[in-house]
Amino acid sequence: MNNKKTMLAIAFMGLAVGANAQSMEEGIKMLNYERYESAQKILQPMAAGNARANYYLGLAQLGNEDTAAARATFMKFPEDAANIAGLARLDFAQGKNTEGTTKALQAAAKAKKKDTEPQRFAADALASDGGSPAMAVDLYTKLLEKDPNNASLRIAFADASQQLDNGAGKAMSSYEDVIAKDPKNSLAYSRIGKLWYAARKYDSALVNYARAKEADPTNPLPYRDLANAYFYVGKYELAKQNSDEYLKYSDKSTEDKIQHANLLYLAKYYPDAIAEMQQLISEGAEKPYMYRVIGYSQAETKDYANALINMDKFFAKQDPKKVLPSDYMYYGKILAQTGKPDEADTYFNKAVAADTSKDKSETYRSIAEGFVELKAYGKAGEWFGKIVAEKPDTKVMDYFNWGLYKYYGKEYEEAGKAYAAMHAKYPEQPSAVYWQGRVAAAIDPEAKTGAALPYFNDWLKIPDSENYTKKSPDLIKAYQYIALYNYNTGNKAETKVYMDKITALDPNDGLVKQLKDVMAKPAGKTGK
Repeated sequence: MNNKKTMLAIAFMGLAVGANAQSMEEGIKMLNYERYESAQKILQPMAAGNARANYYLGLAQLGNEDTAAARATFMKFPEDAANIAGLARLDFAQGKNTEGTTKALQAAAKAKKKDTEPQRFAADALASDGGSPAMAVDLYTKLLEKDPNNASLRIAFADASQQLDNGAGKAMSSYEDVIAKDPKNSLAYSRIGKLWYAARKYDSALVNYARAKEADPTNPLPYRDLANAYFYVGKYELAKQNSDEYLKYSDKSTEDKIQHANLLYLAKYYPDAIAEMQQLISEGAEKPYMYRVIGYSQAETKDYANALINMDKFFAKQDPKKVLPSDYMYYGKILAQTGKPDEADTYFNKAVAADTSKDKSETYRSIAEGFVELKAYGKAGEWFGKIVAEKPDTKVMDYFNWGLYKYYGKEYEEAGKAYAAMHAKYPEQPSAVYWQGRVAAAIDPEAKTGAALPYFNDWLKIPDSENYTKKSPDLIKAYQYIALYNYNTGNKAETKVYMDKITALDPNDGLVKQLKDVMAKPAGKTGK
């Protein structure tokens, strides 16, 4: 369970006054900034005598994934609307949708004519992980009709809206409304940045994360999100700078340090990521996915022996339900690099099986290119072939590479099938015809059957164009086969025609020299 994914903008609705009010407001700010340990320290002294502080304390515990403590905290005020809503969150997180909805509605029912706080707590619960964002949006809409200038409420409405199909536009408008009224609202800028980030508009995300940072330099979230965005635009030094700032302004909890190490990995500071994760493990904060980051980083630094050790530890310790397709991918690459291509193939297939995306061509292509790097050409061709099998309308280069690497792997029958399929799908591509000839020539290297002749002849008839220029090496290969075939069939005139064509391209061609030597000898004499 990850309660941090949909942590909502928490409103300050406490009834306390004076110093307590200020303390509670600071605690809520820490909640919004995902500084859960700081929030707990601030809220703990007030929680015993204040139901609202108790509720926010439970949310902080929930943010730290301490569900047992959160449940015990919410149960201290079993008749309070906020704490009932807190228990609803726990039900939703555990997949108990009916129970969670019942509790949320029970909390909402405690609202009075001028007191809408219970409805807000209920809406926040419905919008949390596993809840009903559609019901939450309906409640937020009614609350906004009564309090349209409430920034926290409008952000929460937007957070819930973007969980719905086609809700991103409505969410963006709501965040922008907040900014229009409060240009210093760091949280709203952060949320806008996240929307652009999710849409892969990284430059727009960067702009808004920077604005969030300017609005409140103590908010750690923009630094974390800037680090991620800079990673995706390839600015790794800036990614590291912001990941360091994130750690500076966070609580420096174990989770924060893990997040920092993850960001270091993304920013390609692999030795630093390894060192930080190993330090956390040595401090007794071991978690299975730490070995993932260590293993990935060691693989990136080509320390495959240690990468294998740490990925083995990861698989032994991690819940199988939490293993990612990328885990299998990395493990497969590590196995391939340590001389175990067949075992690697097994894990690559597991990666594909675990990949829920409809189009897996990028996954296949990545695997294929890894095998090319290892010069395991037959395997590379096999994976390019899988792209074609699942996506016949794929790029022409996938067809070409399927055939090429099967050819390099000396799997000529498969290579022939690949180029035949390429020619059928892309008949305007001359290279498919040429490579059908190359495959046939590889099967008939002495040019005795003439199997390659039709392909080379057809290819030579295709006019040159800007899309394809017949290069000398390709022409020489075709001319060599045709010359040798004509020699074998006794057609000396045609043999000489193609010998002359070859010589014009390469005066030192070895086959031409051999044919000249053999043809210069008197009939019946083949040597001493």
